Amino acid sequence: MDTHDPAQGPTAYACMIVRKPADEAFRAFADPAVTSRFWYSRSSGPMVPGAELRWEWETYGASVDVRVGEVRQGELIRFEWGDPERPTTVELTFTPRPAGATFVEVTEVGFQGSGEELTGWLNDTVGGFTTALCAMKALLEHGIELGAVPDHHPAP
Repeated sequence: MDTHDPAQGPTAYACMIVRKPADEAFRAFADPAVTSRFWYSRSSGPMVPGAELRWEWETYGASVDVRVGEVRQGELIRFEWGDPERPTTVELTFTPRPAGATFVEVTEVGFQGSGEELTGWLNDTVGGFTTALCAMKALLEHGIELGAVPDHHPAP
């Protein structure tokens, strides 16, 4: 699937089949009570249109401001995050598949920079979203909290 607009610069992409209905996969990202079990530690609120949120990853002492744009129940969440001077846009899509499964896709655009800085940013993004998707899959399909995101970059 190539929906990349070259004017947006490089695109980070991750995807995963989750064997749960689209509304359930959507809720996993929209509702911080679920999301905090597999991705961030804490959120200041749910993913609703126009929300300005703060997400925290306590393990890393990291946080980010999130500005929620478009939200379509069970289908799409679009938000901006990161450095206010250089935000990127993330789009999560939830496509129903046979047997009650959902194809979850994450696309992030708006990366700036060049060379190793840009390559590192893209690699971290794809790896981070892939880890979050795997952790979400384990939680939704098997009820297992992997702890994969906190273990993704362990302290030395």
